[in-house]
Amino acid sequence: MTVLTLELATRMIAAGFAHARTEGLRPMAMVVLDTGGAPIAFQREDGAAPGRYNLAHGKAYGTAMLQLPGRAQAALSERFPVLMGAANGVFGGAFVPVPGGVLVRDADGAVLGSVGVSGGMPEDDASVAIAGIEAVSLTAEA
Repeated sequence: MTVLTLELATRMIAAGFAHARTEGLRPMAMVVLDTGGAPIAFQREDGAAPGRYNLAHGKAYGTAMLQLPGRAQAALSERFPVLMGAANGVFGGAFVPVPGGVLVRDADGAVLGSVGVSGGMPEDDASVAIAGIEAVSLTAEA
């Protein structure tokens, strides 16, 4: 099984930011977490609002803790708001259940961690995370 190292996380962030610049997106913040929700790497592009860390972390953290990507969390929040509210409460309100939180899997499908991105619209944030993950030959589950 692959392990998310600082070197892989840093490469993911660089590739994600390159994708954002190619697409003409606003300045981004991107965080990579391990399976336990601990940060491996974080960067905020020049011009990104300071609060972007908290949003990116919240997207990645909910994804890591539930092993559900942001899109699935958003859908559950709409269908079962009490359930998702309770789950978020268990974790101190740290989840941001919207697209932009993406699971990272290895070639065998094992969860290695999660990525959270904030800076644009949620679907744009997800595309930045996916680009970063796929650039290091891992699988993104958005």
